[in-house]
Amino acid sequence: MSTETAPDGDPTTKIEVTPDAADEALALLESEELDTGIAGLRLFVQQGGCAGLSYGMRFDEEPEEDDTVYEHHELRVFVDPASMNYIEGSVVDYEDGLQGAGFHVDNPNVVSECGCGESFRT
Repeated sequence: MSTETAPDGDPTTKIEVTPDAADEALALLESEELDTGIAGLRLFVQQGGCAGLSYGMRFDEEPEEDDTVYEHHELRVFVDPASMNYIEGSVVDYEDGLQGAGFHVDNPNVVSECGCGESFRT
């Protein structure tokens, strides 16, 4: 497991998390009674969707051995090596609007997305 943190204590820019996304994820982790000092949000890519790949997110009690661990606004984010190839440089945000609330990944590696925005191709 590697932890990505800059010398000044700020996380590196390989995966970013906005304050809104971190606040929402931390609240959900706490509602699940998970230890936010160890547990975190897993961000991954899986096969599926009309464009070929889709994002996945879930809470894990701890990182896997080969995960890269990022810390943003007190939220731990776990990314496996295979997923990192597709999502490096992404920003995770939380949107709460008229169309519904949810997490959103802004991925600079995407070359096309499906119409619904649920799947992508790099």
